[in-house]
Amino acid sequence: MKDVIISITGSQYAEQDSDEAVELVTDGQYCFKNGRGKLTYKESALTGMEGTVTSFLISPGEVILSREGTLTSRMVFREGTKNTFLYDTPYGSTTMGLDTHRISSSLGEGGGELEIDYIVDFDHTVVGRNRFKINVRERAGG
Repeated sequence: MKDVIISITGSQYAEQDSDEAVELVTDGQYCFKNGRGKLTYKESALTGMEGTVTSFLISPGEVILSREGTLTSRMVFREGTKNTFLYDTPYGSTTMGLDTHRISSSLGEGGGELEIDYIVDFDHTVVGRNRFKINVRERAGG
């Protein structure tokens, strides 16, 4: 694993509202080998998930986002496929749906970008359309 700088831009689109974009820049760890990558970072008070470690396991056609700590969840993004996931918070758990429209990745050994476009639903009702773009670059001197 190498030290990297991770820039995550997340956008949420509601039907009547314009998109809402949030950007997070943080330090993390990254490795990429044989077409597969792993990216991890610690959440902070800024994200409201302090005490949680977020990991992305990236493979061709699939990305798994796992969170462990104060918040626990495992989201599987597979293009053209709908998956459900358990969203566990200190206040309780709920099952949500995840419909992945597109995964685009230029990630390699030196970093790159990953973009995922997906819809989240709760009890079969669309909560919102989301897109996040992750940029991974090696930290200078690392």
